[in-house]
Amino acid sequence: MTQRRTTPAVLDRIARELPDHPAVVTADRTMTFAELRSEVRQAAAAMIDLGVQPGDRVAIWSPNTWHWVVACLAAHHAGGVLVPLNTRYTASEATDILVRTAAPLLFASAEFLGADKAASVDRDALPALRHVVRIPIEKDDGTWDEFVGRGGDLDEVDARAAAVAPDDVSDILFTSGTTGRSKGVRCAHRQSLDASAAWAACGQLTSDDRYLCINPFFHNFGYKAGILACLQTGATLIPQLTFDPEQAMRAVQDNRITVLPGPPTIYQTLLDHPGRGDFDLSSLRFAVTGAATIPVVLIERMQSELDIDIVLTAYGLTEASGFGTMCRAEDDAVTVATTSGRPIADFELRIGDRGEVLLRGPNVMLGYLDDPEATAAAIDDDGWLHTGDVGELDDAGNLKITDRLKDMYICGGFNVYPAEVEQVLARLDGVAEAAVIGVPDERLGEVGRAFVVALPGAELDAETVIAFTREHLANFKTPRSVEFLDALPRNPGGKVVKPLLRSLK
Repeated sequence: MTQRRTTPAVLDRIARELPDHPAVVTADRTMTFAELRSEVRQAAAAMIDLGVQPGDRVAIWSPNTWHWVVACLAAHHAGGVLVPLNTRYTASEATDILVRTAAPLLFASAEFLGADKAASVDRDALPALRHVVRIPIEKDDGTWDEFVGRGGDLDEVDARAAAVAPDDVSDILFTSGTTGRSKGVRCAHRQSLDASAAWAACGQLTSDDRYLCINPFFHNFGYKAGILACLQTGATLIPQLTFDPEQAMRAVQDNRITVLPGPPTIYQTLLDHPGRGDFDLSSLRFAVTGAATIPVVLIERMQSELDIDIVLTAYGLTEASGFGTMCRAEDDAVTVATTSGRPIADFELRIGDRGEVLLRGPNVMLGYLDDPEATAAAIDDDGWLHTGDVGELDDAGNLKITDRLKDMYICGGFNVYPAEVEQVLARLDGVAEAAVIGVPDERLGEVGRAFVVALPGAELDAETVIAFTREHLANFKTPRSVEFLDALPRNPGGKVVKPLLRSLK
């Protein structure tokens, strides 16, 4: 019998197969898969008691706690649609999405790091929002237990869960909004599950794995490549509230972590941390990273200095259920270091006009929320998703992302793709991170400006940086100016937010 591709069906299956296996482990609680299913059904019953109807949107605005996992899966059991909110949002940004989704129920973090997201919500501006459940982090005010205690009708939960269909919308994830107002991406249950299952297969995830989830749950990476990947493989999920390098290394050591995905900055920080030698990181076997560009040297160091068996790079976007292409475990180091691999999750891939990467397949989003015009602009009549990324394919069909269409600039009549310049800068001793943009120039139209984050103690100046790039690049690609920053501005997926860099000009 074919397994129904809905998250309630997947949770039911894994709870039957591995009832006593640890599902979620946090500092204050460990849940087996059977306990997780029990907690999810109880929370779903509470949602139904609060009036949540099938198809209603349930929003979560909180960092990575076990409550997030329970609330997410409970929303699906109740027939609802998950709407994760970026924890970096201001109250007004969160309000905008709550208005656009008409969510009747919000789970929001209580006191944490000096903020109280639940209390910051302007209820007067949200007529559709009937209930806010506070997620306890620094102290427990009893609100969560009070909420869960409302749940009584488990038969109704099971009936709702059984009625969920694979093509029903499971989640609406909002794009990072780095280039204007964010758009809500609608994905079906089968899409979020099938795409994350393909990702897990590339990493050879099994129930023997222990997965440290630093990526925020509100993002595709944490939710789909994290929660949903573990749910389908039986891997144990160990969420982290915030990223602290020493805490992460201690978690790897104490929990014998085997899987550690993340944006490039996480590995860079761990590799360069002076205390790395104090921790036993030998349990790590699988790491995967991805962003617009990955310095080749970073992949090499992950393989050699961290001694991780499988280091893969991947490429994906929210509009493709969070995925797209990925390297495979058998790929050689050069392929992993210089490409984002081949299509996964039944995607077709081709390079279109101006080198744009196009994807097509069953896991392309259902469309943007309430925006048919933007949907039509993103997905053409033949079903190809226009990603806005520039790329090329090698002879084996591996994708190399060279840049964003909008990031390309023209210097003296020649196209310059900043990613190429950034790869060169990554090899200069003393450079931790670098990003390049085009800035106006009277003579050449545009010229490059490099933003560099130096390693601690490194003695770098603009002249050294420019001279190094001139050794390795054509003159028109060489940056004409350099600015040093403490950190590059990044969105939750690890991509540098270049509009912010342009505003620094």
